[in-house]
Amino acid sequence: MINIEINKEPLELIKSDIELVLVIDKKFEHRFIKTPASLFDKCGFSANHEETLFLVEQNRVFVGCESLKANDIKSAIASATRVIIGTKYSSLKIATYHDMDTISSIGAIVEGIILGAYTFDKYKSKKSELFLSSVVISLEEYNSHEINEVEASNALVRAKILANATNMVRDIVNTPPDDFYPEIMANIAKELSDNSTLECEILEVEELKKENMNALLAVARASRHTPRVIHLTHKVANPKAKVVLVGKGLTYDSGGLSLKPSDYMVTMKSDKSGGSAVLGILKAVNELGLDIEVHGFVGAVENMIGGDAYKPDDVLIAKNGKTIEVRNTDAEGRIVLADVLSLAQQRVEDLDYIFDMATLTGACVVAVGHYTSGVMGFSDEVKDKVIKSANVSGELASKLDFNRHLKKTIKSEIADVCNISSTRYGGAITASMFLSEFIEDKNRDKWVHIDIAGPAFVEHTWAENPYGASGAGVRMMTTLIENLCNEK
Repeated sequence: MINIEINKEPLELIKSDIELVLVIDKKFEHRFIKTPASLFDKCGFSANHEETLFLVEQNRVFVGCESLKANDIKSAIASATRVIIGTKYSSLKIATYHDMDTISSIGAIVEGIILGAYTFDKYKSKKSELFLSSVVISLEEYNSHEINEVEASNALVRAKILANATNMVRDIVNTPPDDFYPEIMANIAKELSDNSTLECEILEVEELKKENMNALLAVARASRHTPRVIHLTHKVANPKAKVVLVGKGLTYDSGGLSLKPSDYMVTMKSDKSGGSAVLGILKAVNELGLDIEVHGFVGAVENMIGGDAYKPDDVLIAKNGKTIEVRNTDAEGRIVLADVLSLAQQRVEDLDYIFDMATLTGACVVAVGHYTSGVMGFSDEVKDKVIKSANVSGELASKLDFNRHLKKTIKSEIADVCNISSTRYGGAITASMFLSEFIEDKNRDKWVHIDIAGPAFVEHTWAENPYGASGAGVRMMTTLIENLCNEK
């Protein structure tokens, strides 16, 4: 654990083992740099964004940063932090780099350090040793702006909460399936409630049968690990709004009888990313003490093969009474979400917003790339709220619009709806349109589906994100809920 503190002393009066210096927009002639430009040139350091230079004899790390925008600062600092944690330096100091918003500026520095220092070495025989134990952020600012110490301290606390919740989700998603199954996911939710004011309810098989969640149970029945549905709640006395989050928690997805090819099956431990993000968001919202009532529902299921597996050609009856023709058992996440969405709307009356998050389709990755979430639904106003919150938080999101022609492709001749489209194109949208069949009419304009298949798990380092799980959705949705607090 790295201890991060604010200090109003000038940078040069603060003692530390090493100093981190940002080179903004390739401007080498700045009072913080104190190093001849000729030396940078000799080292081949151009100060491109996230490019680092470690001058050991000066005990200083330089990193290029494209601008003073918070998200640029965050990713640059994360890149430099990865260099520093590979050394034996124990203390670090850094100045403040301000974009005229104290909360986002200080937050970017703190998140960059915590997210950049993340490693997952649980299964390594030789563990990484973290020597860096303390960071001091001087309120001496790049452009000599005055920084309010109280605002800076509040920003520090907020950023720590967001970053630590994100790292918790990264740990969950990165954990292999033999060590992480529905029961484990439910236990983590219970631990969160035991250590906070969150309320937790876990539905097991008998309760799920009573709730007529037969679609979810069909997906789960070939696994030796029985399913769970988690309901985690943050309640306050006079909530400014009531928000429902629903997450896909496929702790492993083999594809079922429509078995995935082996290379597509690798990384399917990440299919629990949506449900994991819901847990992380509830943790952050609770620790921030936001005046919003938030209900998190997670369908924790393992999709496996066996003599009891559900099959292509089966017709399932979902909780809301609609029938689903199964034509591909690898389109299981939407079947699980169908029942959990129905349960959530039954349990939470007079909700203001309902958001579901899932690593739902490879088609979304094709559409918008590895780093961007797809945002779908009926209300442009609510979709725009998600995208705005993503941009502020440092995540990327893009709208994918519905259209009536694609809806025809999930028509079934023998049931109310088919679980896959009759065309290979537009798969992210048709999957979302399938989910819309399980949204009550009164909630149509309150619902948004967020497909996080792209950013949730990437097999290389990018921005402030490591190889593997990114914790996608935590910062974006927590920011959105904060914004809803300010709207009322």
